[in-house]
Amino acid sequence: MSKTVPVGVSARHIHLTQEHVEALFGPGYQLTEFKPLSQPGQFAANEQVAVIGSKGKFDKVRILGPVRPASQLEISRTDSFSLGVKAPVRESGHIEGTPGITLKGPAGEVELETGVIIAARHIHFHTSEAEAWGISDKQMLKVRLGGERGLVLENVLARVSDSFKLDMHIDTDEANAAGANNGDTAEIVD
Repeated sequence: MSKTVPVGVSARHIHLTQEHVEALFGPGYQLTEFKPLSQPGQFAANEQVAVIGSKGKFDKVRILGPVRPASQLEISRTDSFSLGVKAPVRESGHIEGTPGITLKGPAGEVELETGVIIAARHIHFHTSEAEAWGISDKQMLKVRLGGERGLVLENVLARVSDSFKLDMHIDTDEANAAGANNGDTAEIVD
């Protein structure tokens, strides 16, 4: 049985707490939806912020909603060099011991003490899909991306939940190396 999954390429983005949204955009401010994302209830917001590191900055980093319990900037390895920040590869939400960065919005600035990561490549599985394929939460998988520059990615984290929809997330560095685009498919090989 072929285990194919859709590919989503995740460009740099940020998740914010409500407190940080208000510090950057003003008291009582609520994020507004630009477009829905592949995972149910998740969206790209209209709002963007500047992120400022020791070596450089990016002026328009998209915020993803809804708000979260902790703020987190997800970048690629290439982005980390440009910003001058030594971001580790981490599962989303695991920000302990990570570097911080400065955020600038139209109403103010926020100094994040932690939260800058390179998101570990992962596949979201609905519980029923994971069960049908014999895959468990946190399992490490091997996945083949086809095409002219195809390659096999190891250490792809399985994330399983009743609230997830099947989708593999890789960052722009990984996608560029494989010549992959949003909507391509990949095959779980191990």
